Amino acid sequence: MSRIGPGTRRQGESGHPARENEESIMRFMCLVRTDETATIGQTPDGVWKRMAEYEQEGRRNGTLVDIGGLLPSASGAIVSLADGRISTVDGPFADTRELIGGYAIIEVHSREEAVELGRRVLQIHVEEWPGWEGDVEVRQLAASQSEIIGY
Repeated sequence: MSRIGPGTRRQGESGHPARENEESIMRFMCLVRTDETATIGQTPDGVWKRMAEYEQEGRRNGTLVDIGGLLPSASGAIVSLADGRISTVDGPFADTRELIGGYAIIEVHSREEAVELGRRVLQIHVEEWPGWEGDVEVRQLAASQSEIIGY
């Protein structure tokens, strides 16, 4: 996507249906976190179905850039740097209570809109997976390195 200024783009340049001409867009990452050991059974079919609908809607209206789920921690590893040494620990991660189970990258007009999309993910879980507990961390992505370091 070609940029015409920080956080703005021309109509239709996102590859999604145009929402408005010359609008300001912010990109957020939503991280779905849960206690892997406390999750009750396998993910119910209703969650998969509703999340597929959420994905289709987001792709149709141009708010969803990417979405995905992560395999259990047993299939992963943690690479750490401490005291100048790099080490690797294979999963599962018994000492970790909150693990990222999925993510979405979204493009919206405001932080409030991003939070609402995160709330919708949790509402799907409330309705389709009784007893599931977790949260969605909503974080704005920096548009450039200078934005991160404060220039």
